[in-house]
Amino acid sequence: MKIVVFGASGRVGQHVVRLALEKGIEVTAFVRTPSKLQISHPFLHIYHGNALQADDVATAIKGQNAVVSCLASSKGLKESTELSKMIENIVLGMNTDHVNRIVYIASAGIDGEIPGISGKMVMKTLKYPLLDHRHAVDTIMKNNLDYTIVRPMGLTNEAPAGKYREAVEGIPEKGRSIARADVANFILKALEDPKYSNLSVSIAN
Repeated sequence: MKIVVFGASGRVGQHVVRLALEKGIEVTAFVRTPSKLQISHPFLHIYHGNALQADDVATAIKGQNAVVSCLASSKGLKESTELSKMIENIVLGMNTDHVNRIVYIASAGIDGEIPGISGKMVMKTLKYPLLDHRHAVDTIMKNNLDYTIVRPMGLTNEAPAGKYREAVEGIPEKGRSIARADVANFILKALEDPKYSNLSVSIAN
């Protein structure tokens, strides 16, 4: 299998790249700053590009079997359409080159599904990133792609637990956080398992 990982130098993206390489998957790591990706492997190809540039995205997608997006907005908690625009470019590139499979990391909260007062507070704080993720997900869904949307709870840098809970509706009961390494594990599992086709899944430790 050959995959392109957008946002490969990010804290989740690097875990995805390493795990994919360990599984013998050929990886094209799409990065804006190559020096941030301190990984070397015979199956690893570094693509220096900007996901806001459609030509860069299309070139990286050409010849791949699947796409993984670990992208995040550079605007933090501020209002932004960066993710939406980057995903529009990715979807265009996928349609042009007939690549159908995508796993996209969004966030718990894009469906307003985090319960309780604390959940409402979190979703209010993350209002703009969640809106941008929601628009990106809508773009993916309306283009008839074979997608898996990943909605992790709060991300941590803790060592992987090696197990996590999943929920298609809402979030895992009392779910609060998940290690980034476990998110990467789920991404690779979902990429290879057809039971996750066209699902949006929340995950938590």
